[in-house]
Amino acid sequence: MLSPQIRAMVKATAPVLKTHGVALTRHFYTRMFQHNPELKHVFNQGHQAGGEQQQALAGAVAAYAEHIDNPSVLAPVVTRIVHKHVSLGIRPEHYPIVGKHLLASIREVLGEAATDALVDAWAAAYGQLADMLIAEEARLYRDSAAKPGGWTGWRAFRVVGKQPESAEITSFYLAPADGGAVPAYLPGQYVSVRVYVPELGLMQPRQYSLSDAPGQDRLRISVKREAGGAHGPAGRVSNALHERLEEGGVLDVAPPQGDFHLRQDSAAPVVLLSGGVGLTPMVSILNHLVATDDPRQIRFVHGCRSQAVHAMKDHVNAIVASRGNVRKAVFYEEVGGGDRPGRDYDHHGRVDLRAIRDEAIVPDADYYLCGPSGFMRAQRETLLELGVAPDRIHAEAFGSGGAPA
Repeated sequence: MLSPQIRAMVKATAPVLKTHGVALTRHFYTRMFQHNPELKHVFNQGHQAGGEQQQALAGAVAAYAEHIDNPSVLAPVVTRIVHKHVSLGIRPEHYPIVGKHLLASIREVLGEAATDALVDAWAAAYGQLADMLIAEEARLYRDSAAKPGGWTGWRAFRVVGKQPESAEITSFYLAPADGGAVPAYLPGQYVSVRVYVPELGLMQPRQYSLSDAPGQDRLRISVKREAGGAHGPAGRVSNALHERLEEGGVLDVAPPQGDFHLRQDSAAPVVLLSGGVGLTPMVSILNHLVATDDPRQIRFVHGCRSQAVHAMKDHVNAIVASRGNVRKAVFYEEVGGGDRPGRDYDHHGRVDLRAIRDEAIVPDADYYLCGPSGFMRAQRETLLELGVAPDRIHAEAFGSGGAPA
């Protein structure tokens, strides 16, 4: 338990961290990778180059300082971090390394303002946070290992199928190379995969949502190829998977994790809202509901640029045609001359829940959101405006704060 004096000192740094936190975390990562380059294999270097990881950590550190008197407020964030850490293989021995470089960075960035007393206070606060994360991660590791077919760390999976889904997205079907079983997972969760990136000379991990129902003898991930351009560099891992991973190839895979999944304690109607490759966990949830012959009302709302990048269209259409309790609403930003309304797409433009309010707003439903951060912010705001209770909205982000594509 932290003393009132320590909590007060840490909390007093929150405004500074909100203003200068990115400078601190940028310095921290540079310092850590310089002194402990082996950790480059653990951390997503694409997020490092783009600044996403520095911003995410800065926000987390500032939030921890602000809520140091009642860290339970941060429970949802902590849960998400714990799942991601376990998926990446973060272990207790990593925490002293991170703490060492974080405290040194506080001294080096804040200068004279980083008194011995302040650094000692942050050391105690970091120790408390580390203990909490380590305990939760240990529980998840135990759970992963105890499942039939379960494991911890990395396990070799063989590609038993490779299926293009659109101009950008390809599905990879993965079966354990050791011939063993695949563990159960919750529809909506993700796995980490790890490949060697020659340009970096590093093994690099990425998280991809599982895109099919659980309970099968293989896993499926559906990966968007990030070509790069004005919005950012090409995705090294996604391109390596598309270009170099063929049937028969082997891939390192970590156990399924993630706090975004179909609620197991609810029989409420389900509304699935996705943008772009964000449809992958939604298809997992949809397939699970269909496979279990779930009778609840299901709405599948999806937005993408055009038919060329519309993945799994025929699969979803077939489900809608055969299941009276499933309806869809697909939005295309760009409509071509050959696109057929009602089959290829249903609405022209970006996803607009107000325009389909009678279809998408179902009384007492649970709403699941996945896609780019801007898409999810817009849909969440609209849902709240349309009277949906906040606790009915469940969101997964692709990026450093969630399950990156």
